[in-house]
Amino acid sequence: MRVLVCGTFDHLHPGHMFFLRKAFRRGELFVIIARDTTVRRVKGVLPQETEDVRLDNLRKAFPNLHPLLGNPEDFLASVRSLQPDIILLGYDQCLPPGIREVDLPCPFERLPAFHPEKYKSSLIRCP
Repeated sequence: MRVLVCGTFDHLHPGHMFFLRKAFRRGELFVIIARDTTVRRVKGVLPQETEDVRLDNLRKAFPNLHPLLGNPEDFLASVRSLQPDIILLGYDQCLPPGIREVDLPCPFERLPAFHPEKYKSSLIRCP
């Protein structure tokens, strides 16, 4: 089964690791990493780590996953090219702006949180 997850993955933390391990159990894992420009547009701030650093960190932490940088112009371009069987979202993750459930080419599920009061990127973000 082709499993797809997407995210910023800024400063990999135990919450990310929990999420990715859960996703790995579902099948062959593909990870779309948000581009710096996309993060700025959606969240209003740049990630603290560059897209290349975030990509490299994921490769080091999970050598068997398939990470790739997202398309900054079209959120669904990578989804269409990968043709996943399922998309897994984090417990607090929303679909990208302008994307609706009916736009997705496959079902999606939301994975549970791992101590969200402690391991949430917005809480961990350094000043």
